[in-house]
Amino acid sequence: MAEDKVKKEKVARHPMPEQAPEVRRRNFKEVPLGYTAEMAQAEASRCLQCKKPACVEGCPVGVPIPEFINRIAEGDYVGAILKLWEKNSLPAVCGRVCPQENQCEGNCIVGKKDKPVAIGNLERFAADWARGRSEVPMPPVKPKTGKKVAVVGSGPGSLTVAGDLIRKGHEVTIYEAFHKPGGVLVYGIPEFRLPKEIVAAEVNFLERLGVKVECNAVVGRTVTVDELLERDGFDAVYIGVGAGLPRFLGIPGENLMGVYSANEYLTRSNLMKAYLFPEYDTPLVKGQHVCVFGGGNVAMDALRTAMRMGCDDVKCVYRRSHEEMPCRAEELHHAEQEGIQFFYLHNPLRFIGDERGWLKAVELQEMELGEPDESGRRRPVAKPGSTKTIDCDMAIIAVGSGANPLVTATTPGLVVNKWGYIEADEAGKTKKPKVWAGGDIVTGAATVILAAGAGRKAADSIHQHLSWGW
Repeated sequence: MAEDKVKKEKVARHPMPEQAPEVRRRNFKEVPLGYTAEMAQAEASRCLQCKKPACVEGCPVGVPIPEFINRIAEGDYVGAILKLWEKNSLPAVCGRVCPQENQCEGNCIVGKKDKPVAIGNLERFAADWARGRSEVPMPPVKPKTGKKVAVVGSGPGSLTVAGDLIRKGHEVTIYEAFHKPGGVLVYGIPEFRLPKEIVAAEVNFLERLGVKVECNAVVGRTVTVDELLERDGFDAVYIGVGAGLPRFLGIPGENLMGVYSANEYLTRSNLMKAYLFPEYDTPLVKGQHVCVFGGGNVAMDALRTAMRMGCDDVKCVYRRSHEEMPCRAEELHHAEQEGIQFFYLHNPLRFIGDERGWLKAVELQEMELGEPDESGRRRPVAKPGSTKTIDCDMAIIAVGSGANPLVTATTPGLVVNKWGYIEADEAGKTKKPKVWAGGDIVTGAATVILAAGAGRKAADSIHQHLSWGW
């Protein structure tokens, strides 16, 4: 047994094939190309099948990782996807956009001496293999309970709640404000990272299980939470509307034309398909000198989108250093490969416009790192007398987002904190009877899988309430 483990550890991790940087920087096709069956089986063979798998402990939704990987290693791809579906209704999404390096793969025992097993790549492989294959059965659904649950929003947390509860026998209806379901998965994450057809297929999977989806339904305007409970007879409501309120820098010139929030820029280019011009003629400034302010995954998405929209001069302006960048290492690596320039230790002071009110430049303050702040990262402080002005005819602000008050302001009894996020316990239960909440509207902006994990806990709590009145 020990010899087998040593042999497995010595098998090199199989990198996923990708489009070449010089090609992909000008198209919106997916960057990673996926494993072949041979690659997947070889990578799956690296798993040690630990008796106490630390990888599962690192997964917010508790995917049975060794079990699904073992099925891939044996060539049982049907068994692999069925095992994944036991805990995750969105494997094709999570396999692409989860920060595995900080979660399941970060806990992988193989990774202590070698590169960890490529759990995310294998999850994606199983989901992609299963999509559209008639021989793959749907997971079992329990008998109808007669209980109805309304889910507000259709992002990853909401889709997880819907998938869990429909399989427990409850009737589920999703209310989505936009014209397409998927939430941040469709309006925030670009096509080259998460194709829209993948999200649509995951939503369709839930619809085939019995979930109803109503789009163009703006809860807080077209219907309120109380109306869902009292007029429409829902037994519980889950609020998973994310944190979609843009944040800005609060500096002079932010009202100039050519300045976008990352939220608006990515929504126009992703959900409204500005990247498919002229097939879709969604207005979007292209820019010849683009600056994106921020260092998270949203900033990386905006930078790489601007490059694909035709700009050659794309800069990331970040007030800390490379080591403090909060984005995924993979996204930063891809951006660097694609020719994005990085202005580390720079902070914007003001935007400068021309006589027509269009942005033309930005003044930057050079920074240096001081003592750590409450986040644990070293606080940036200004270098006296060190400023510069650079060309900038389009600016994208990607410094986080806040809680949109649309639902909370129209729901009496729903308690929010000083930042406008809904107060809920660990199971997602709010102070308002029959109402649960989870994801970014509770925690602030976080990751897809953390929202899904919150959805899993809320679904369990809702099921207990509907079954036993807890």
